[in-house]
Amino acid sequence: MKPLKLTMSAFGSYAGKNVIDFTGQQQGIFLITGDTGAGKTTIFDAITYVLYGKSSGKTRSSSMLRSKYAKPDVPTFVKMEFEYRNKKYVIERNPEYERPKIHGEGTTTQSANATLIYPDKDTPVTGSSNVTVAINELIGLDYEQFTQ
Repeated sequence: MKPLKLTMSAFGSYAGKNVIDFTGQQQGIFLITGDTGAGKTTIFDAITYVLYGKSSGKTRSSSMLRSKYAKPDVPTFVKMEFEYRNKKYVIERNPEYERPKIHGEGTTTQSANATLIYPDKDTPVTGSSNVTVAINELIGLDYEQFTQ
């Protein structure tokens, strides 16, 4: 599984929408570096979260993944385009979080959800648990194996 593009919105330490393009490297290696607190672990959390619905570390639950720095109207989600066996897939997942109501005042709970789009199927896989099962079957690794 090769990540191509990672989009994080109001996720972890990133308040807004941030896109990481992994396709610019030429040697097959992509270095993630930065000062302490720069958000390196958040990138790994985002990749693990979008695939499995859990962060890369055992200490962060999915309810903790919405950025505390994000404005209330900024949606929280992670989207990743990746290549596996020469086919391109798109996966998007959002945690449950509070957001402003579309009509009226106050907030409402945005339910957790996920979608996996296959390159050769008309219908995407939807629903958090269904997408996790589909990822396990597709890449042949479950959460525990992926995070080792």
